[in-house]
Amino acid sequence: MKEVESPKRPLIFYYLLAILAILLFNYLAKPYMEEQAVETVDYGTFMDMTENKEIGKVDIEENQIVFTNRDESQVYKTGLMADIGLVDRLHKSGAQFSTDIKHKDSPLMNFILTWILPIIVFYAIGQYMSRKLMDRAGGGNSMMFGFGKSQAKIYVPSSEGIHFSDVAGEDEAKENLSEIVDYLHNPKKYSSIGASMPKGVLLVGPPGTGKTMLAKAVAGEANVPFFSIAGSEFVEMFVGMGASKVRDLFDQAKKKAPCIVFIDEIDAIGQKRSGNVMGNDEREQTLNQLLTEMDGFEGNNGVIILAATNRPESLDPALLRPGRFDRRVPVELPDLKGREEILKVHAKKVRVGEDVDFHVIARMAAGASGAELANIINEGALRAVRGGRAAVTQTDLEESVEVVIAGYQKKNAILSDTEKRTVAYHEIGHALVAAKQTNEAPVQKITIIPRTSGALGYTMQVEQQDKYLLSKEELEQKIATLTGGRAAEEVAFGRITTGAANDIERATKLARSMITRYGMSDEFGMVAMEQVTNQYLGGDTSLQCAPDTAREIDAKVVALVKKEHEKARTILKENKAALDRLATFLYEKETITGDEFMQLLREVEGGESAPIAESAESTVTVDDYDDDDDPVFA
Repeated sequence: MKEVESPKRPLIFYYLLAILAILLFNYLAKPYMEEQAVETVDYGTFMDMTENKEIGKVDIEENQIVFTNRDESQVYKTGLMADIGLVDRLHKSGAQFSTDIKHKDSPLMNFILTWILPIIVFYAIGQYMSRKLMDRAGGGNSMMFGFGKSQAKIYVPSSEGIHFSDVAGEDEAKENLSEIVDYLHNPKKYSSIGASMPKGVLLVGPPGTGKTMLAKAVAGEANVPFFSIAGSEFVEMFVGMGASKVRDLFDQAKKKAPCIVFIDEIDAIGQKRSGNVMGNDEREQTLNQLLTEMDGFEGNNGVIILAATNRPESLDPALLRPGRFDRRVPVELPDLKGREEILKVHAKKVRVGEDVDFHVIARMAAGASGAELANIINEGALRAVRGGRAAVTQTDLEESVEVVIAGYQKKNAILSDTEKRTVAYHEIGHALVAAKQTNEAPVQKITIIPRTSGALGYTMQVEQQDKYLLSKEELEQKIATLTGGRAAEEVAFGRITTGAANDIERATKLARSMITRYGMSDEFGMVAMEQVTNQYLGGDTSLQCAPDTAREIDAKVVALVKKEHEKARTILKENKAALDRLATFLYEKETITGDEFMQLLREVEGGESAPIAESAESTVTVDDYDDDDDPVFA
């Protein structure tokens, strides 16, 4: 791993500590020292001094008498006796009654304790912290109390650091960044021909795809210091502090060149400037300073700026122009091969059984990011521990995929007999409609066990091969499959339930996309009616058309979903016997595999009535499916 520079406390912390030490000295140590200077005498001596009029001040306390000599140069104390005429004798001797008797230090000692000692303490702390802060900043001037100083963490690469071999599934991104590594190793090769490296490289992609890890891998491969800071750390309460942090960060980077500066979530300070007078002046000043600093050093000085964001469309155009962030490297969700490689990398940290097939798990986990794949491995390991096994098995990993997709099984959720039968028909409706259409993905698993995601059951489908394009017919069949659950309830019971909420939402979204984004409507043709924003953060959409056109779009979406819903009902009515037989079988077993489903379906269609044999864990070959092919939830 990387050795991380430990965080330093600001200078004001040490000054406050010094003040506290001096106050404690004055209130605790100094009175104790004064107490040691009080002389204890017997009561006879006190009476003799009273008669000789040698007492200056006297204080009669509850358990003792404290008094001084005539010139108050010495403090005495004695025990309290039952002496009735004591007060009168003291008054006649000329003693002054006082409750404030203190030992008088010498003027020299008072001067040392009050002035010299605090000055020495503050001077020593100031000298010590100045040297520390100057060393930390590479010899530069430190900033007062730590305000305006960059809080970037400095990772110094070590032999056990992160390398490209530790980052799997992003071959294109690694190929793009390997040129940066080569430049940091041998800059003369590029300068001799007149080429210069990009000043900035922007990593864009969905959350969890490994943008930060890629940046660290570049530093590990190049064996150079790696400055890491989040964009939000530049934003301060005081105007100008963020810009000061940017200046300090670049000053440190230049002194430690060659090095890499990584700014995570750069959209926190790099958003487009709106020109609104009520905007965040501090954020805009910080952005302006960042733009100035990126223009202030040459491309071949050995400082490479890496930044990561999930919202590239929100960045200011001045930040993305050539000469600043010259290169954009997409870090997308991994494909089938990439997922398999990522699973193998994370599996090195756990003990894996011989029966594990990462290719099957990778196909089941289609659309998962690197962080989700790491979570799948960890969930499988936790399940193996709960089961008392010494290694992670294939079953553990398959169950962990379902945990990531639909959540844990709800052990305490008890459905009534009517609800359980309704869910069984609902899920078989999805599976049967999918099986009766030519272009639909095969069924992998059907279950009616409730999950913590809120699903009372789900049908998992997976494609036989990687798909990057979907035809109009395939999308229509997907809508029909999504409506199959509601259609099964109507065919079997003549009533409907709330279980199809997720199906309705996804079918509507898919139908709307066909009309507004994919140009699959005869009336509108190849005209985009909808715009996608935040493509890496959910892909929100907004209509870009007149109200009358939006009304027509709504009508066409309703018509398309109704058409496919009627198609699903027709399929189920024609296969009512298979629907009843499969739903009863699922009701009894609660979970069936795709092999069991297809075997029983063939038996029903062939006129056989023998029950299907109880099978052990089936090994089902599944394939990749993208975001639109998520499991169907009830």
